Amino acid sequence: MYNLHLSAEQMEFRDTVRGFVDDEVKPVTLNAQRLDAGDRSLPMAVVNKASQMGLRTLALPEDLGGVGADALTSCIVTEELAVGDTDVAAVLTETSALARRLFGAMTAQQRDRFLPRFVEDDSFHLALACREPGDDSTLGINYHRSATGMRLATTAIRDGGHWVINGAKDCVANAPIAKLIAVEAKTDKGAALFLLPRETAGLTVTEQPEPRWYHGSCGQLTLKDARAPAENLLGIGGAADSGRAAPLYQALNLGIGRAAYEAALEYAQLRVQGGRRIVEHQAIGTKLADIAIRLDMVRSMIWRAAWASDHPEAYADHSLPDLPLTTVAQVVTSEAIYRAAKDAAECFGAMGVMRDMPLQKYIHDARICLHTGDGNADARLRIAEKLANHRGGPSMLAAE
Repeated sequence: MYNLHLSAEQMEFRDTVRGFVDDEVKPVTLNAQRLDAGDRSLPMAVVNKASQMGLRTLALPEDLGGVGADALTSCIVTEELAVGDTDVAAVLTETSALARRLFGAMTAQQRDRFLPRFVEDDSFHLALACREPGDDSTLGINYHRSATGMRLATTAIRDGGHWVINGAKDCVANAPIAKLIAVEAKTDKGAALFLLPRETAGLTVTEQPEPRWYHGSCGQLTLKDARAPAENLLGIGGAADSGRAAPLYQALNLGIGRAAYEAALEYAQLRVQGGRRIVEHQAIGTKLADIAIRLDMVRSMIWRAAWASDHPEAYADHSLPDLPLTTVAQVVTSEAIYRAAKDAAECFGAMGVMRDMPLQKYIHDARICLHTGDGNADARLRIAEKLANHRGGPSMLAAE
Protein backbone atom coordinates (compact mmCIF):
# COMPACT_ATOMS: atom_id res chain seq x y z
CA MET A 1 0.00 0.00 0.00
CA TYR A 2 1.08 3.61 -0.28
CA ASN A 3 3.74 4.99 2.03
CA LEU A 4 2.73 7.90 4.26
CA HIS A 5 6.38 8.67 4.99
CA LEU A 6 7.13 11.58 2.65
CA SER A 7 10.46 11.55 0.86
CA ALA A 8 13.09 14.20 1.59
CA GLU A 9 12.34 15.73 -1.81
CA GLN A 10 8.60 15.93 -1.11
CA MET A 11 9.19 17.59 2.25
CA GLU A 12 11.56 20.06 0.60
CA PHE A 13 8.90 20.94 -1.97
CA ARG A 14 6.33 21.37 0.81
CA ASP A 15 8.53 23.57 2.99
CA THR A 16 9.78 25.68 0.08
CA VAL A 17 6.27 26.39 -1.20
CA ARG A 18 5.03 27.04 2.34
CA GLY A 19 7.74 29.65 2.80
CA PHE A 20 6.93 31.21 -0.57
CA VAL A 21 3.25 31.45 0.41
CA ASP A 22 4.07 33.14 3.73
CA ASP A 23 6.56 35.58 2.22
CA GLU A 24 5.16 36.34 -1.25
CA VAL A 25 1.54 35.22 -1.58
CA LYS A 26 -0.31 36.13 1.63
CA PRO A 27 1.00 39.73 1.83
CA VAL A 28 -0.53 40.35 -1.62
CA THR A 29 -3.74 38.32 -1.45
CA LEU A 30 -4.90 38.70 2.17
CA ASN A 31 -5.77 42.38 2.07
CA ALA A 32 -9.17 43.91 2.70
CA GLN A 33 -9.76 45.01 -0.90
CA ARG A 34 -9.03 41.64 -2.47
CA LEU A 35 -10.96 39.70 0.18
CA ASP A 36 -14.16 41.08 -1.35
CA ALA A 37 -15.46 38.33 -3.65
CA GLY A 38 -16.51 41.02 -6.14
CA ASP A 39 -12.91 42.17 -6.69
CA ARG A 40 -10.71 39.12 -7.20
CA SER A 41 -8.21 40.26 -9.79
CA LEU A 42 -5.57 37.63 -10.48
CA PRO A 43 -2.17 38.63 -8.99
CA MET A 44 -0.09 37.79 -12.07
CA ALA A 45 3.14 39.06 -10.47
CA VAL A 46 2.78 36.35 -7.82
CA VAL A 47 1.87 33.73 -10.42
CA ASN A 48 4.98 34.62 -12.43
CA LYS A 49 7.20 34.33 -9.35
CA ALA A 50 5.77 30.89 -8.69
CA SER A 51 6.42 29.96 -12.33
CA GLN A 52 10.06 30.95 -11.93
CA MET A 53 10.26 28.43 -9.07
CA GLY A 54 9.18 25.66 -11.47
CA LEU A 55 5.62 25.31 -10.18
CA ARG A 56 4.09 25.92 -13.62
CA THR A 57 6.02 22.97 -15.07
CA LEU A 58 5.85 20.86 -11.91
CA ALA A 59 4.26 17.76 -13.45
CA LEU A 60 5.98 18.00 -16.84
CA PRO A 61 8.51 15.14 -17.22
CA GLU A 62 12.16 16.08 -16.70
CA ASP A 63 13.13 14.99 -20.23
CA LEU A 64 10.69 17.63 -21.52
CA GLY A 65 12.09 20.40 -19.32
CA GLY A 66 9.85 20.09 -16.27
CA VAL A 67 10.25 18.91 -12.69
CA GLY A 68 8.66 15.49 -13.22
CA ALA A 69 6.72 15.51 -9.96
CA ASP A 70 4.39 12.61 -9.30
CA ALA A 71 0.71 13.03 -8.39
CA LEU A 72 1.26 13.01 -4.64
CA THR A 73 3.95 15.69 -4.81
CA SER A 74 1.72 17.79 -7.05
CA CYS A 75 -1.11 17.49 -4.53
CA ILE A 76 1.16 18.54 -1.67
CA VAL A 77 2.28 21.62 -3.62
CA THR A 78 -1.28 22.49 -4.65
CA GLU A 79 -2.50 22.33 -1.06
CA GLU A 80 0.27 24.66 0.12
CA LEU A 81 -0.43 27.16 -2.67
CA ALA A 82 -4.16 27.14 -1.94
CA VAL A 83 -3.53 27.97 1.71
CA GLY A 84 -2.16 31.27 0.40
CA ASP A 85 -4.61 31.89 -2.46
CA THR A 86 -6.94 29.64 -4.42
CA ASP A 87 -6.67 31.71 -7.61
CA VAL A 88 -2.88 31.42 -7.75
CA ALA A 89 -3.11 27.71 -6.98
CA ALA A 90 -5.82 27.11 -9.60
CA VAL A 91 -3.90 28.76 -12.44
CA LEU A 92 -0.64 26.95 -11.73
CA THR A 93 -2.36 23.61 -11.10
CA GLU A 94 -4.31 23.81 -14.36
CA THR A 95 -1.23 24.59 -16.45
CA SER A 96 0.94 22.00 -14.67
CA ALA A 97 -1.64 19.23 -15.11
CA LEU A 98 -2.34 20.12 -18.75
CA ALA A 99 1.38 20.31 -19.56
CA ARG A 100 1.80 16.67 -18.66
CA ARG A 101 -1.32 15.60 -20.54
CA LEU A 102 -0.97 17.73 -23.66
CA PHE A 103 2.76 17.47 -24.28
CA GLY A 104 2.59 13.77 -23.47
CA ALA A 105 0.02 13.34 -26.25
CA MET A 106 1.78 15.51 -28.83
CA THR A 107 3.79 14.21 -31.74
CA ALA A 108 7.52 14.94 -31.81
CA GLN A 109 6.92 17.62 -34.43
CA GLN A 110 4.25 19.30 -32.29
CA ARG A 111 6.56 19.29 -29.27
CA ASP A 112 9.32 20.88 -31.32
CA ARG A 113 6.95 23.73 -32.19
CA PHE A 114 5.34 24.40 -28.81
CA LEU A 115 7.52 22.99 -26.02
CA PRO A 116 10.51 25.41 -26.14
CA ARG A 117 8.24 28.45 -25.84
CA PHE A 118 6.30 26.85 -23.00
CA VAL A 119 9.40 25.98 -20.98
CA GLU A 120 11.17 29.29 -21.50
CA ASP A 121 8.23 31.69 -21.02
CA ASP A 122 7.10 31.97 -17.38
CA SER A 123 3.82 33.56 -18.51
CA PHE A 124 2.97 30.76 -20.97
CA HIS A 125 -0.19 29.03 -19.66
CA LEU A 126 -2.38 26.30 -21.10
CA ALA A 127 -6.13 25.75 -21.38
CA LEU A 128 -8.42 22.88 -22.39
CA ALA A 129 -11.76 23.90 -23.97
CA CYS A 130 -14.41 21.18 -23.91
CA ARG A 131 -17.56 22.56 -22.32
CA GLU A 132 -20.31 23.86 -24.60
CA PRO A 133 -22.48 26.88 -23.68
CA GLY A 134 -25.63 25.79 -21.89
CA ASP A 135 -24.17 22.49 -20.74
CA ASP A 136 -25.19 22.66 -17.09
CA SER A 137 -24.50 18.94 -16.76
CA THR A 138 -22.32 16.69 -18.88
CA LEU A 139 -23.75 13.53 -17.40
CA GLY A 140 -27.09 14.14 -15.68
CA ILE A 141 -29.36 13.70 -18.70
CA ASN A 142 -26.96 11.12 -20.17
CA TYR A 143 -26.93 8.84 -17.12
CA HIS A 144 -26.60 5.24 -18.33
CA ARG A 145 -26.77 6.36 -21.93
CA SER A 146 -24.14 6.04 -24.62
CA ALA A 147 -21.27 8.52 -24.25
CA THR A 148 -21.45 9.12 -28.03
CA GLY A 149 -24.82 10.77 -27.50
CA MET A 150 -23.31 13.61 -25.49
CA ARG A 151 -23.69 17.06 -26.99
CA LEU A 152 -20.76 18.51 -28.97
CA ALA A 153 -21.78 21.44 -31.14
CA THR A 154 -18.32 22.79 -32.04
CA THR A 155 -17.34 21.45 -35.46
CA ALA A 156 -14.10 21.07 -37.40
CA ILE A 157 -14.17 20.57 -41.18
CA ARG A 158 -11.09 19.69 -43.22
CA ASP A 159 -10.21 22.25 -45.89
CA GLY A 160 -7.02 21.30 -47.67
CA GLY A 161 -4.11 21.75 -45.28
CA HIS A 162 -6.29 23.24 -42.52
CA TRP A 163 -9.19 22.47 -40.24
CA VAL A 164 -11.91 25.13 -40.10
CA ILE A 165 -13.42 25.28 -36.61
CA ASN A 166 -16.73 26.90 -35.67
CA GLY A 167 -18.51 26.98 -32.34
CA ALA A 168 -18.19 28.27 -28.80
CA LYS A 169 -16.83 27.09 -25.47
CA ASP A 170 -17.85 28.12 -21.99
CA CYS A 171 -16.18 28.09 -18.56
CA VAL A 172 -12.66 27.44 -19.91
CA ALA A 173 -10.14 27.52 -17.07
CA ASN A 174 -7.08 29.69 -17.80
CA ALA A 175 -8.53 30.87 -21.14
CA PRO A 176 -7.91 34.63 -20.59
CA ILE A 177 -4.21 34.06 -19.88
CA ALA A 178 -3.49 30.94 -21.96
CA LYS A 179 -1.12 31.15 -24.90
CA LEU A 180 -2.04 27.67 -26.17
CA ILE A 181 -5.55 26.23 -26.03
CA ALA A 182 -6.60 22.66 -26.84
CA VAL A 183 -10.11 22.82 -28.31
CA GLU A 184 -12.44 19.85 -28.60
CA ALA A 185 -14.48 19.73 -31.80
CA LYS A 186 -16.55 17.23 -33.76
CA THR A 187 -15.08 15.89 -37.01
CA ASP A 188 -16.41 13.36 -39.50
CA LYS A 189 -14.42 10.73 -37.58
CA GLY A 190 -15.58 11.72 -34.11
CA ALA A 191 -14.46 14.10 -31.37
CA ALA A 192 -10.93 15.48 -31.71
CA LEU A 193 -8.59 17.95 -30.05
CA PHE A 194 -6.91 20.82 -31.90
CA LEU A 195 -4.00 22.95 -30.67
CA LEU A 196 -4.81 26.63 -31.15
CA PRO A 197 -2.28 29.34 -30.28
CA ARG A 198 -3.86 32.43 -28.74
CA GLU A 199 -3.16 34.48 -31.87
CA THR A 200 -5.15 32.11 -34.15
CA ALA A 201 -7.35 34.12 -36.53
CA GLY A 202 -11.04 33.56 -35.80
CA LEU A 203 -10.44 32.71 -32.13
CA THR A 204 -11.86 35.22 -29.64
CA VAL A 205 -11.40 34.89 -25.86
CA THR A 206 -13.41 36.89 -23.33
CA GLU A 207 -13.52 36.90 -19.54
CA GLN A 208 -16.22 34.75 -18.00
CA PRO A 209 -19.12 37.09 -17.09
CA GLU A 210 -20.32 37.58 -13.53
CA PRO A 211 -21.15 36.07 -11.14
CA ARG A 212 -17.61 34.97 -10.44
CA TRP A 213 -18.22 31.30 -9.75
CA TYR A 214 -14.75 29.89 -10.41
CA HIS A 215 -11.19 29.86 -9.09
CA GLY A 216 -8.26 31.35 -10.95
CA SER A 217 -8.87 32.62 -14.48
CA CYS A 218 -11.84 31.60 -16.61
CA GLY A 219 -13.22 32.64 -19.96
CA GLN A 220 -15.38 31.97 -23.01
CA LEU A 221 -14.21 31.07 -26.51
CA THR A 222 -15.84 32.02 -29.78
CA LEU A 223 -14.56 30.24 -32.89
CA LYS A 224 -15.65 31.71 -36.21
CA ASP A 225 -13.91 30.04 -39.15
CA ALA A 226 -10.82 29.59 -36.98
CA ARG A 227 -8.21 27.85 -39.12
CA ALA A 228 -5.91 25.31 -37.54
CA PRO A 229 -3.12 23.76 -39.62
CA ALA A 230 -3.63 20.04 -40.21
CA GLU A 231 -0.53 19.32 -38.10
CA ASN A 232 -2.29 20.92 -35.09
CA LEU A 233 -4.63 17.96 -34.76
CA LEU A 234 -3.73 16.44 -31.40
CA GLY A 235 -5.74 13.27 -31.75
CA ILE A 236 -9.11 11.66 -32.27
CA GLY A 237 -10.98 10.57 -29.17
CA GLY A 238 -11.88 13.72 -27.27
CA ALA A 239 -10.81 14.84 -23.85
CA ALA A 240 -12.96 12.92 -21.38
CA ASP A 241 -11.19 12.64 -18.05
CA SER A 242 -10.97 9.68 -15.72
CA GLY A 243 -11.80 9.18 -12.08
CA ARG A 244 -8.23 7.90 -11.79
CA ALA A 245 -6.72 11.30 -12.62
CA ALA A 246 -4.65 13.00 -9.94
CA PRO A 247 -6.91 14.69 -7.32
CA LEU A 248 -5.30 18.10 -7.73
CA TYR A 249 -8.46 20.17 -7.33
CA GLN A 250 -9.37 18.19 -4.25
CA ALA A 251 -5.97 19.19 -2.85
CA LEU A 252 -6.77 22.81 -3.70
CA ASN A 253 -10.03 22.46 -1.77
CA LEU A 254 -8.11 21.03 1.19
CA GLY A 255 -5.89 24.11 1.13
CA ILE A 256 -8.98 26.30 1.53
CA GLY A 257 -10.06 24.33 4.58
CA ARG A 258 -6.60 24.45 6.08
CA ALA A 259 -6.38 28.21 5.63
CA ALA A 260 -9.73 28.62 7.41
CA TYR A 261 -8.67 26.29 10.20
CA GLU A 262 -5.32 28.01 10.75
CA ALA A 263 -7.00 31.44 10.88
CA ALA A 264 -9.57 30.18 13.41
CA LEU A 265 -6.97 28.47 15.57
CA GLU A 266 -4.75 31.55 15.66
CA TYR A 267 -7.70 33.76 16.60
CA ALA A 268 -8.92 31.33 19.28
CA GLN A 269 -5.49 31.36 20.89
CA LEU A 270 -5.44 35.18 21.01
CA ARG A 271 -9.04 36.07 21.82
CA VAL A 272 -9.76 36.24 25.56
CA GLN A 273 -13.28 36.01 26.93
CA GLY A 274 -14.44 35.17 30.44
CA GLY A 275 -10.91 35.39 31.73
CA ARG A 276 -9.33 32.82 29.41
CA ARG A 277 -8.54 32.24 25.75
CA ILE A 278 -11.57 31.03 23.83
CA VAL A 279 -9.62 27.99 22.62
CA GLU A 280 -9.97 26.78 26.21
CA HIS A 281 -13.77 27.03 26.04
CA GLN A 282 -15.31 23.65 25.31
CA ALA A 283 -17.57 24.92 22.52
CA ILE A 284 -14.64 26.37 20.56
CA GLY A 285 -12.21 23.59 21.44
CA THR A 286 -14.51 20.83 20.18
CA LYS A 287 -15.34 22.82 17.03
CA LEU A 288 -11.63 23.18 16.21
CA ALA A 289 -11.13 19.48 16.95
CA ASP A 290 -13.91 18.57 14.50
CA ILE A 291 -12.28 20.73 11.82
CA ALA A 292 -8.88 19.08 12.41
CA ILE A 293 -10.51 15.63 12.11
CA ARG A 294 -12.14 16.54 8.81
CA LEU A 295 -8.90 17.91 7.37
CA ASP A 296 -6.98 14.79 8.31
CA MET A 297 -9.68 12.52 6.89
CA VAL A 298 -9.75 14.47 3.62
CA ARG A 299 -5.96 14.51 3.28
CA SER A 300 -5.84 10.73 3.69
CA MET A 301 -8.45 10.29 0.94
CA ILE A 302 -6.61 12.67 -1.41
CA TRP A 303 -3.22 11.08 -0.85
CA ARG A 304 -4.66 7.62 -1.44
CA ALA A 305 -6.23 8.74 -4.72
CA ALA A 306 -2.97 10.47 -5.73
CA TRP A 307 -0.93 7.36 -5.02
CA ALA A 308 -3.42 5.25 -6.96
CA SER A 309 -3.21 7.53 -10.01
CA ASP A 310 0.56 6.88 -10.09
CA HIS A 311 0.18 3.11 -9.51
CA PRO A 312 -2.44 1.67 -11.89
CA GLU A 313 -1.06 -1.78 -11.12
CA ALA A 314 -2.79 -1.53 -7.74
CA TYR A 315 -6.11 -1.68 -9.60
CA ALA A 316 -4.94 -4.49 -11.85
CA ASP A 317 -4.05 -6.81 -8.97
CA HIS A 318 -7.09 -5.70 -6.93
CA SER A 319 -5.06 -4.10 -4.15
CA LEU A 320 -7.48 -1.20 -4.53
CA PRO A 321 -11.22 -1.31 -5.14
CA ASP A 322 -12.16 -0.70 -8.76
CA LEU A 323 -13.64 2.71 -8.02
CA PRO A 324 -12.90 6.18 -9.42
CA LEU A 325 -11.06 7.27 -6.29
CA THR A 326 -10.52 10.85 -7.42
CA THR A 327 -14.25 11.23 -8.01
CA VAL A 328 -14.91 9.72 -4.59
CA ALA A 329 -12.41 12.20 -3.13
CA GLN A 330 -14.23 15.06 -4.90
CA VAL A 331 -17.47 14.31 -3.08
CA VAL A 332 -15.86 13.66 0.31
CA THR A 333 -13.54 16.68 0.14
CA SER A 334 -15.97 19.32 -1.09
CA GLU A 335 -18.62 18.50 1.50
CA ALA A 336 -16.18 18.13 4.41
CA ILE A 337 -14.26 21.32 3.60
CA TYR A 338 -17.38 23.42 3.19
CA ARG A 339 -18.48 22.32 6.67
CA ALA A 340 -14.99 22.98 8.02
CA ALA A 341 -14.90 26.51 6.59
CA LYS A 342 -18.29 27.35 8.10
CA ASP A 343 -17.25 25.98 11.50
CA ALA A 344 -14.03 27.99 11.36
CA ALA A 345 -16.02 31.16 10.68
CA GLU A 346 -18.19 30.49 13.72
CA CYS A 347 -15.10 30.68 15.92
CA PHE A 348 -14.93 34.40 15.02
CA GLY A 349 -18.51 35.11 16.03
CA ALA A 350 -20.06 38.00 14.08
CA MET A 351 -16.66 38.94 12.60
CA GLY A 352 -16.65 35.71 10.60
CA VAL A 353 -19.10 37.11 8.04
CA MET A 354 -17.54 40.55 7.60
CA ARG A 355 -16.47 41.25 4.02
CA ASP A 356 -12.98 42.42 5.00
CA MET A 357 -12.26 39.22 6.94
CA PRO A 358 -10.69 36.18 5.24
CA LEU A 359 -13.29 33.71 6.55
CA GLN A 360 -16.04 34.91 4.22
CA LYS A 361 -13.60 34.39 1.32
CA TYR A 362 -12.81 30.85 2.46
CA ILE A 363 -16.51 29.99 2.70
CA HIS A 364 -17.11 31.42 -0.77
CA ASP A 365 -14.15 29.46 -2.17
CA ALA A 366 -15.35 26.25 -0.49
CA ARG A 367 -18.84 26.72 -1.93
CA ILE A 368 -17.36 26.98 -5.42
CA CYS A 369 -15.68 23.60 -4.89
CA LEU A 370 -19.08 22.04 -4.20
CA HIS A 371 -20.01 22.87 -7.80
CA THR A 372 -16.65 22.60 -9.57
CA GLY A 373 -16.91 20.89 -12.94
CA ASP A 374 -20.23 19.09 -13.04
CA GLY A 375 -20.70 19.22 -9.27
CA ASN A 376 -21.29 16.48 -6.76
CA ALA A 377 -24.58 15.34 -8.24
CA ASP A 378 -22.87 14.21 -11.43
CA ALA A 379 -19.89 12.89 -9.46
CA ARG A 380 -22.21 10.53 -7.61
CA LEU A 381 -23.72 9.44 -10.92
CA ARG A 382 -20.25 8.66 -12.26
CA ILE A 383 -19.58 6.49 -9.24
CA ALA A 384 -22.95 4.78 -9.69
CA GLU A 385 -22.14 4.07 -13.35
CA LYS A 386 -18.82 2.57 -12.33
CA LEU A 387 -20.58 0.27 -9.89
CA ALA A 388 -22.71 -0.93 -12.80
CA ASN A 389 -19.71 -1.22 -15.16
CA HIS A 390 -21.22 1.36 -17.51
CA ARG A 391 -19.18 3.32 -20.09
CA GLY A 392 -15.86 2.39 -21.65
CA GLY A 393 -12.30 3.22 -20.65
CA PRO A 394 -10.64 6.65 -20.62
CA SER A 395 -9.76 8.50 -23.80
CA MET A 396 -6.34 9.36 -25.18
CA LEU A 397 -6.00 12.39 -22.92
CA ALA A 398 -7.29 10.85 -19.69
CA ALA A 399 -4.65 11.04 -16.99
CA GLU A 400 -2.84 7.84 -16.18
